[in-house]
Amino acid sequence: MGLGARVQQAASALSCIRQVFATNTRGAMAMAQAVNPQMRKRRAGAIVNVTSSVTLAPMPLAAAYTASKQAIEGFTGSLAHELAHFNIRAKLVEPGYAPTTRFAQNGLVPVADLIPEAYADFAAPIFAAFARPALTTRETDVAAAIWAAVHDTAGQLRFPAGADAMALAKAK
Repeated sequence: MGLGARVQQAASALSCIRQVFATNTRGAMAMAQAVNPQMRKRRAGAIVNVTSSVTLAPMPLAAAYTASKQAIEGFTGSLAHELAHFNIRAKLVEPGYAPTTRFAQNGLVPVADLIPEAYADFAAPIFAAFARPALTTRETDVAAAIWAAVHDTAGQLRFPAGADAMALAKAK
């Protein structure tokens, strides 16, 4: 691969990273900022941010995605302390891998296209394992975790969703 192609690939990867942070991090922060005034006025409410099980254990080929979700984990943890004064709860739902959803198709570039050629041998078995996961998460698992988070009054911050996320949370 020539220098021009490597520069193009790096630019594409950087663009995808910006998109991931715009959606996963800045989007969640903007939404919390938008709803806070009304919740503070009512002195009631719950903010539930959905992150990912990638925050529960290190995973290969997901560094930028993990960083965007870890940022929301830290943000929501701090927000929970700050908003408790106003009787507003901030919670995290951490879904596992949900192959029946179409989230992976929402990116501008398929993940496999972002892997530099030098990493191909490293990435191949990881992608193969992703294709046949032992445990997964269903949409109903996420809905149940959100319901539990919204109605929790015991002060629990994190709600893993799905068999795979629950296993990672227990192992942590």
